[in-house]
Formats: sequence, structure tokens, C-alpha cells
Amino acid sequence: MRFDPEFLILQKMQGMSSLKKRLIEECKNMQLETIKNLKMVIDDAQKSANEYGMPKDRYDSFRTQLMRKRDMFSQQLLKANEQLDALNKIDLKLEMRAVEFGALVITDKQKLFISIGLGKFNFEEDDYYAISPLVPIFQAMEGKKQGESFNFRGADILIKEIY
Repeated sequence: MRFDPEFLILQKMQGMSSLKKRLIEECKNMQLETIKNLKMVIDDAQKSANEYGMPKDRYDSFRTQLMRKRDMFSQQLLKANEQLDALNKIDLKLEMRAVEFGALVITDKQKLFISIGLGKFNFEEDDYYAISPLVPIFQAMEGKKQGESFNFRGADILIKEIY
């Protein structure tokens, strides 16, 4: 058994890289599920509009409402696909030294994955928060390094590790 500090650090880094890869896959799966659900809702709205047929008179807005609903979900689908593309752009080979897009940030309060706004989810018996770089907590910690602290909503938060 080796107790070389550099070996132990390398081993930990490889483990965290593997964790980060699995986290990305979990986020992708969650996003793909969202995309699948949006496609079903869009298809359902289109089917309902087709079954209803043309407006019965100029004051009949039911079909128009169905088409607006379809268009609204289509916009959400476009955004969901863009977010999936953003997840695909995270480079696992890039060593993170500061808080930025693609970083897994372990603080003394929580575990944050800077990617897309999926919110809190449980993964491998731990709670993680997938957050967008547009949210206020990211703005407060952007560019910070391991060992540094930042203040968010009156609380001092210590960044323990960044991967």
C-alpha cells in the first residue's frame, strides 16, 4: 500500500473526475427526460388542435389557444435542447482551479455543479445542486479558488474543493 501524498492526491483526483463524469451523465439523463416529456406535450397539443379542426367562427379561440400552448412548449423544448448542448460542452479533461462553468464545487454547506439549472437532486446518496452560471450564488463565488470564502445572503461560505 502506497502512502505517497502525490499518489493519494492523484488517486483522489481520478475518483472525483469519475464522479464528475457520472454527474454529467445524470444531468444529461434528467435533461433528456425533460425533452421527451416536452415532445409528448407538444404532440398532444398538436393532435388536439388537429382533432378540433378549423375555428367554428371568428370568435372561436379554442384552436388558437391550443396552438399557442404548442408554441410555448416548443420554445421550452428549444431551451432544453440548448441546455443539453451546454452539458455536452463540459470538458472533463480541463482541470478546474477556480469556480467557473463546468466546475464541481464542494463548499462547507453544499455541493454545487455549475452547469445548467436543474436544481437540487439526489445522486449516489448525496444531495447536489446543478446551477446555472446566471444565478446569484454563482455570481457571488465566480472566480474564487479552493480555500477562499464568499458571502451569500449574509452567510459566509467556504469553498473546500473544486473539480
